[in-house]
Amino acid sequence: MKKISHAPAPEPRGLSAPRPHPAALWQGLPNAIVTAAAVMAAAACGGSAGEGEAASPAASQAALIEQGKQIFRFETFGDEAQWTDTLKMNEVIGSAVDPVTALSVGLKVDAEALPAEVVAGIKNETIDLKSPATTVTLLKLNAVVGVKGTVETVNGVDKLTRVGITCALCHSTVDNSFAPGIGKRLDGWANRDLNPGAIIALSPAIDAAMKKVFNAWGTGKFDPRHNIDGISKPVVIPPAYGLAGIHRITFTGDGEDIAYWNRYVAVAEMGGLGSVSEPRLNLSITHGTEDLVTSKLPALQAYQLSLSAPPAPAGSFDGAAAMRGKLVFEGAGKCVTCHSGAAFTDANSRLHPPGDSMAEPETPSYASRSATKQYRTTPLKGVWQHAPYFHDGSAATLTDVVKTYNTRLTLGLSSQEITDLVEYLKSL
Repeated sequence: MKKISHAPAPEPRGLSAPRPHPAALWQGLPNAIVTAAAVMAAAACGGSAGEGEAASPAASQAALIEQGKQIFRFETFGDEAQWTDTLKMNEVIGSAVDPVTALSVGLKVDAEALPAEVVAGIKNETIDLKSPATTVTLLKLNAVVGVKGTVETVNGVDKLTRVGITCALCHSTVDNSFAPGIGKRLDGWANRDLNPGAIIALSPAIDAAMKKVFNAWGTGKFDPRHNIDGISKPVVIPPAYGLAGIHRITFTGDGEDIAYWNRYVAVAEMGGLGSVSEPRLNLSITHGTEDLVTSKLPALQAYQLSLSAPPAPAGSFDGAAAMRGKLVFEGAGKCVTCHSGAAFTDANSRLHPPGDSMAEPETPSYASRSATKQYRTTPLKGVWQHAPYFHDGSAATLTDVVKTYNTRLTLGLSSQEITDLVEYLKSL
C-alpha cells in the first residue's frame, strides 16, 4: 500500500498571540458548545431547557449544523503545514498578491466581514487594492473566503506569518453585491471562477515544469488525483449543495457519504493533519502525529447536507418552454432513465461504466483513476449555476449538453425539443 507520511510542522516562535479565529470557538469543547448552542436555540424558539434537561433533537441538530458551518468556512485542519511550511504561500501573498490579483484568480471577499471604515475606503479609493498589504489586512479580518491567515504586527506593520485553506475556497463564492468578487457568502456554490492551479503555481517551492502543469488546469478546475498518481487531467469543481439523501457524492461515487470525501480532501489535497486510507487505490496517507480531521467530519457533513440547491433566478428561463421540456425530459429525451427521483440521480442505486459518460472516451479516463472505476449520475438541482458541464467541463452550456446526448444516443430530438429541454434544465 502506498504510504505517505509527513512530520508535523514546527510551531512558529516569537509570535504575538493572534486574535482568536471564529472557528477556534468550536475547537476543544465540541460537546459543551453543541449543548450550549442547542439550549440557546431552544430558548430562541420559545422553548426552555431546564437544569439537567436535554436539548431537543432539533435544537441539537441546529447546533451541529452551526458548528459545521464554522468548520466549512474557517477550519484548516492544520494544513498550514503544507501551504506555509512547504509551499511558502504566506511569503508569496505578503509580497506579491494584491486584492486585484487575488480577485483575478477567483478568490472572493466576504463583504459582511469588512468593517465600515474598510468599506468606505474601498469606495472612496483611499484603500489601495493594488497593494499586497491590503490583502494581508483582508486576511486579518477573515474576509478572504476559504483562506485563513495568521497576521503578526511587528513595529506597526502587519506581516502574514502563516496561511492555510478551508473547504470554502473551492465550494463557496459570493453574490457580488458589493463589487465583482466581493459580496455575501454563498456556501456550497461551486467557485467556477477559482483557478487553483494558477494559485499553486505561485509557490516558490514549485519548479518550472510543475508550474507549467498547474497553470494548464484552467479556471474552475482541479485535479484531486494528481498528487496521488502523477497524472494531470483536472475535473470541474463540483457544488457542495443539494446532497441531502445522496450517498455517493463524487463524480465517481467512491464513498458512501460526504465524510468519506471530506476526509480524503482534508488530508490528501489540503494537507491537513490526520490520516486517510483507500485500499482500492492502495493508498495510505498520514500527515503529522495528531488527528485534526476526524472529530470535525460529523458536523461538517451535517452543514453540507443542510445546503439546498439554489432555485433558478426569476426570469432566467421560459416557463412555458420548461413545461414542454419536462415532457421531453421524461419521454423522448430519456433523461429520467438515470436522472431520476427528487434529486435527479440514480446514484444511490447504481454506478455507471465509463462508456455511459458523455465525456468518454477520454485519455486518461478519470474513472480509471478512481476507487470505483465508474461514474455516478450527477444530480441536476441547481444545474443552472455551475457551467461548464460534464466532469471535464467539455460542455460549455446546457444546450451543448443536450446536443451531445442527442447525437451520442441518437435520440432524434428536434430543434424545438432541444430548446424546450434546455429551458426545463435551467428551471431546476
